[in-house]
Amino acid sequence: MKGILLVNLGSPDSTSVKDVRKYLDEFLMDSRVIDLPYVTRALLVKGIILNTRPKQSAEAYSKVWTKEGSPLIVISEKFTKKIKTRIKAPIALGMRYGTPSIESGIDELAQQGVTEILIVPLYPQFAMATTETIVVLATKIIKDKYPNITLTDFPAFYNNDDYIEVLSRSIKETLDKEDFDHLLFSYHGVPERHIKNSDVTGKHCSLNGECCNTKSDAHQYCYRHQCYATTQGVVKKLGLEPGFYSTSFQSRLGKDPWLQPYTDITINDRAQNGIKKLAVVTPAFVADCLETIEEIGMEAKEDFEENTGEVFKTIPCLNDRDDWVDTVSNWLNNWLNN
Repeated sequence: MKGILLVNLGSPDSTSVKDVRKYLDEFLMDSRVIDLPYVTRALLVKGIILNTRPKQSAEAYSKVWTKEGSPLIVISEKFTKKIKTRIKAPIALGMRYGTPSIESGIDELAQQGVTEILIVPLYPQFAMATTETIVVLATKIIKDKYPNITLTDFPAFYNNDDYIEVLSRSIKETLDKEDFDHLLFSYHGVPERHIKNSDVTGKHCSLNGECCNTKSDAHQYCYRHQCYATTQGVVKKLGLEPGFYSTSFQSRLGKDPWLQPYTDITINDRAQNGIKKLAVVTPAFVADCLETIEEIGMEAKEDFEENTGEVFKTIPCLNDRDDWVDTVSNWLNNWLNN
């Protein structure tokens, strides 16, 4: 029997500093998030970050928390519930960090008699800190607990025509409501070394911009290339003019070089150079979360307005909109019927 496991990033169980610290510990101690030797990573995370960041993050989570709980979890649950109405197969939801866990999702499917699982990381673009860590953990759990279950992972859909269609439609709905001066595609950032570490050719990635435009096997696992490909897919679909849009990367952590240009600097620069009406879309996420609601929708908006910007609009993620649910359901049904 076939079954499906949908997976997203995860969230703390509450906005308490204790729960946020527990979540950040699990998240930041992942070797594919902070890819340093264990002892160095532990000293950094447990010795420094967890002594300062949980309180700050707890305050940020408090700004976005709803009566139902974490926006990411609530939206993911609503999305899964809708998918279940369109799929005639066992379906479960798991989070890479926190609850519900990937293991609990696999357990749920196994208890229903599933022998073949399609794991669907809910990230359009591949990254070692998202897609890869999900598949690696799921593979280990199945090997240890359910060796008779087969695991198949759903590929990154950053340039899938159906995804680009829905994403473009969601963006156009916002652009049609206001005469915006500029559209910013803001993707979650990653350290530059992650890009080179994911280069299966070992020699293609140079991070100079040219490598992303030169056909290579490295692109299958190149997060930077896939982000720019998503942007270009939307640009082509909507017929956006050069100069009206740009791409940047948000949420950098630490002093190591991350993918540039940085979103916060880009937004301030746009405001200071005469952009009065700015729309921002965050296509590295399919569900709104702390990074889209608080970091972009609150902090970036405040910075933009302080730099003489007038209208700042965050375009919602695809969340549980029906056309997105239909798109994913079609993908899943195609797998189930093959």
